[in-house]
Amino acid sequence: MFRYLSWALAWLTVVPEPVLSKPMPSPVAQAVQPSTTVTPGGSACGQNNATNRACWKNNWNINTDYETTTPPGTTRNIDLYITNVTSYSADGVPKRVMLVNGVFPAPPIIANWGDYLDITINNQLQDNGTSFHWHGVRQLNSNNQDGANGVTECPIPPGSSRAYTFRAQQYGTSWYHSHFSVQYGNGVAGAIVINGPAAANYDIDLGPYMITDWYHQTADVLQLKAEQATGPPPPSDNVLFNGTNINPSGSGGAYNKVTLTPGKKHLLRLINPSVENHFTVSIVGHSFTVIAVDLVPVKPVVKSQLFLGIGQRYDVIVDASQPVGNYWFNATLGGGGLCGASNNLYPASIFSYQGAPNSLPTNRGSSVNADCHDSTGFTPIISRSADPSTFAANEKELSVALTTAVTNRGTIFSWQVNGSAMDVQWEKPILQYIAEGNFSFPRAANVVEITATSGWTYVVIDNTAGLPHPIHLHGHDFLVLGSSDSGKFNLATDQSKLNFVNPVRRDVAMLPAGWLVIAFEVNNPGAWIMHCHIAWHVSQGLSVQFLELKSQIPTAMHLDQVKPTCDAWKAYLPNMKYPKIDSGL
Repeated sequence: MFRYLSWALAWLTVVPEPVLSKPMPSPVAQAVQPSTTVTPGGSACGQNNATNRACWKNNWNINTDYETTTPPGTTRNIDLYITNVTSYSADGVPKRVMLVNGVFPAPPIIANWGDYLDITINNQLQDNGTSFHWHGVRQLNSNNQDGANGVTECPIPPGSSRAYTFRAQQYGTSWYHSHFSVQYGNGVAGAIVINGPAAANYDIDLGPYMITDWYHQTADVLQLKAEQATGPPPPSDNVLFNGTNINPSGSGGAYNKVTLTPGKKHLLRLINPSVENHFTVSIVGHSFTVIAVDLVPVKPVVKSQLFLGIGQRYDVIVDASQPVGNYWFNATLGGGGLCGASNNLYPASIFSYQGAPNSLPTNRGSSVNADCHDSTGFTPIISRSADPSTFAANEKELSVALTTAVTNRGTIFSWQVNGSAMDVQWEKPILQYIAEGNFSFPRAANVVEITATSGWTYVVIDNTAGLPHPIHLHGHDFLVLGSSDSGKFNLATDQSKLNFVNPVRRDVAMLPAGWLVIAFEVNNPGAWIMHCHIAWHVSQGLSVQFLELKSQIPTAMHLDQVKPTCDAWKAYLPNMKYPKIDSGL
């Protein structure tokens, strides 16, 4: 079977010079406006500091249920500009990219738990639309801010802007990216850091650490190669650590270097925003104390290595307790090619203690057991459990299959769910259907309606194609009840294998070459997509959308906010240079 299959046709084979209408402001705005005060979440515990990380603003703490209680915050106004850049080098090899505020990774969005975010996206691309998704953000009662074009909005056309407004009801580490076809693979991705309490003490916050595959061709060109039903997609040319690395095939570039303070504990926020590569990460001579999985705080647990699938995050603490020196941070691609492939056979960065010589580490470290399975052994601090007796009546079964289709581009891969490849209408998102009271959705919208109005929905995903997929759900984190490397889920024999009592909870989980069972609570009105986060795969259709609490959607949010961007997009359509040729996501 092919190594890891294709996804994502895209748009921009030619990227013009950037034209900026005004200077790019700082992506992190100062607090400008107090919000409504809410009732304190608990008894006084002090202020958050190096010896009291579990506390937040005196009255909230690591045991506060963030789904029911949110501390007061302020409004942060942020302006982001997306532009074409014809020549950008992250590793000594120039390439065409799309950048946010002129940098890669895109500027981090930094806020505090409870803050309100008002983020304006200014599309200064010359020939492409865009939409921005805030990965992992719950968006309670704000589905119209989720940024999934063709589902929750129309794309933002060139020369236009739109504001996304939502509240940071969770805390921890996440990322944002374009959801317009494979556009994020051209450089449109950045970190989100929501400061809040932590499950263990640390001295220094090192900030987000984005580990991503990197290609010397545009994502659009690569998708046209990846979709061909003749073999695996192209390997990445490199793996970048916070936007840089040496060129493994020639000269240029530089290792990313992180400085550790001897004797101190450092919070490191690991993020994988890749297009196709999954990594097993480790630091020679050091371990990770994991305190959060995606945006879910967990009881501290020590790991010598972590699997980091596309879209996943870990908050970890690194204790600088080793001799002063330089240590390799390794990102290993395992799974015999099923986790992706790279022309950089030994991706690494350098973790350097203050006072160490300016030289490369000498110890490569021992080999790691790298495959395509999620790391396990995590226990959420805020407990959630489902009732096994409700499973059979609230189960949604999804079958993932790989097929081919004959097009004017040749025979291409098509990923289908229950026999249908997702193909959204950019000009008429599902929320527009809802606003019109029209529930006759196109078959290719892959709408799965949740008829229950409360309780848990259980999603059984059978993988008939034999390749692992990072499955991401918008609008929720979910209970990972269980999985298997082979076979199809059998209710009679497999339900007893599931864990319903406070299992690991996250928003991206690996679907192995068998089945995966997850559960999410019905409590957030909207159209929420669930998709594979391999860019090629979702582009080729591996997605569904759950229509949740359908009757509550019009009153939970202002659906009239969908209209201005859709009107602008429809006005742009007659002059659109690159027609839509993939799922649109």
